[in-house]
Amino acid sequence: MAESAASSLLPTASAGQVVADMRRLVGEQRGPALWLLLLQGGATLAGLVGPWALGVVVEAASQHRLARVLGPVVLVFLVATIVRTGLTWWAGRRGGLLGARVLTRLREEFLGNVLRLPLAVVERAGTGDLLTRATSDVDGLGQTVQRALPEIVIAVVTVLLTIAALIWTAPVLALTLIPAAVILVLATRWYLHRAPSAYLRERAAQGQVNGLIQESVEAGRTIEAMRLGGERVTGVDSAVADWLLAEQATLRLRTVYFPISEATYLVPLVLSVAIGGLLHSYGLIGLGALTAASLYTQQLIEPVDVILSWLDQLQLGGASLARLIGVGHVERQPSTEAQPQGAQLEAAAVSFGYQPGRDVLHSLSLRPEPGSRVAVVGPSGSGKSTLALLLAGVYGPRRGNVTVGGVEVHRLAPDRVRAEVVLLTQEHHLFAGTVRENLLLAAPQADDPALLAALEALGAGEWVAELASGLDTTVGSGGVHLSPGQAQQLALARLLLADPHTLVLDEATSLLNPRTARRLERSLARVLEGRTVVTVSHRLQSAVDADLVVVVEAGRAVESGSHQELLQAGGGYASLWQAYRGTAPAGPGVVSVEPS
Repeated sequence: MAESAASSLLPTASAGQVVADMRRLVGEQRGPALWLLLLQGGATLAGLVGPWALGVVVEAASQHRLARVLGPVVLVFLVATIVRTGLTWWAGRRGGLLGARVLTRLREEFLGNVLRLPLAVVERAGTGDLLTRATSDVDGLGQTVQRALPEIVIAVVTVLLTIAALIWTAPVLALTLIPAAVILVLATRWYLHRAPSAYLRERAAQGQVNGLIQESVEAGRTIEAMRLGGERVTGVDSAVADWLLAEQATLRLRTVYFPISEATYLVPLVLSVAIGGLLHSYGLIGLGALTAASLYTQQLIEPVDVILSWLDQLQLGGASLARLIGVGHVERQPSTEAQPQGAQLEAAAVSFGYQPGRDVLHSLSLRPEPGSRVAVVGPSGSGKSTLALLLAGVYGPRRGNVTVGGVEVHRLAPDRVRAEVVLLTQEHHLFAGTVRENLLLAAPQADDPALLAALEALGAGEWVAELASGLDTTVGSGGVHLSPGQAQQLALARLLLADPHTLVLDEATSLLNPRTARRLERSLARVLEGRTVVTVSHRLQSAVDADLVVVVEAGRAVESGSHQELLQAGGGYASLWQAYRGTAPAGPGVVSVEPS
């Protein structure tokens, strides 16, 4: 199956990395893990009393002295059963708690790795594969860590101690385990050689399907408007077909492995009864020892079956764990230790493309003076938003440099670069919580007057005051529904509270109507006085008050100057402005805009 480009950008951890991480996680829980082993060891030893007791009873009966041993043996058996029940319950509880602790730690590390992902990787990879890792893979790993692993550990301890008891009781009959073990080992090696890659493929295919479906839902209106429904259905059908093939591959492995492994259960039992009976007929083994050995052999079936039944889940969990850990192994651009000297933002002859050999920007330069307002305008697809991503350090240029204070922006540590340059796009996000909590994300120490001042500056103070609980009103999922424009105002208020010296606004007011957007831009201009503001917009009205207007076409800066200077020059900007104001027809390549 050909994986998507998105999938290839989020790596999967190697087997060695998975083992190392699991060893570290279990090492952090060494005490609880040892307790689990001791408890289950005690429960297993108590469980071995049953076959021993029955063997003693059978042997005593064959020697006509049953009345003398029956009472003490039954008492020992009852005590052992009570002890086994208590220790098994305790071990199960401790195992569940151990699994929950390990899973919690894994989730915390995964979330931390996700939040530290370079924005360029998130931009390129999309959300489908990442969402699958955060949901399906976490759920699959939870089942493995909280149930499969503790039960497998318990089963392994039980198998080892039962084999030891079998060897102690009848060493010759213990040899009957060898043929079954050989068959089981060979079948398991065959299965494990193929299963990891098959389950990783299955998980990747599921991520591809999730990504396509999510993208189709989010872009539903665009797909409908462009009549791309049939093409999207075909794409989803193809991805689902790949997923089905991956599912069938793992199913074929299970249908071969599990019947073979289950057939091996009967081999030791049949051999022990047959060989033991023959040895007893020659007086080489007592009837009690034969009975106990046969029961120990029978007793091995349950823990071995537990191990094999969880082996499939273990493969799923291993694939999920490899994908979760892999997020932490995303290659990151080495951060520079240099600190910006000043607030000068500069793009010097930058070229950049999302695909090799296909540049979107071509030798474009931009050097806004600190504290100035710059408007970047041009037709759709000219590279304006790409320039915004470079200025904010989301991507690094293929050629040229984008610096702030003389330091390359994309090489700054994430927390540092956001203190220098903040990018705000039309893709705002409203977090589930109160209005206050949404604002405090940008400035945790801000008091209510500061929050209200930020809202008032953006014209949001009035509608926030009308909410049932004001700043304490719950919004987002499960709360009051806000319009896209209101949510965008909250996002802009967070921007004011974050207080960076340089802001890049990429269609940040696009969800507001032209008149409201114009008022908001004027309010922002007053509030952000003294800060560098680079505005990317289709609305030419945003260029009127700018200190510098840069016209971008086909990835190149074709004109620059103030609004009046560009009008007097009579070039492409002047034609664009005339078309915008409705005083001249729009020529070829001129984008249609809304009048304010």
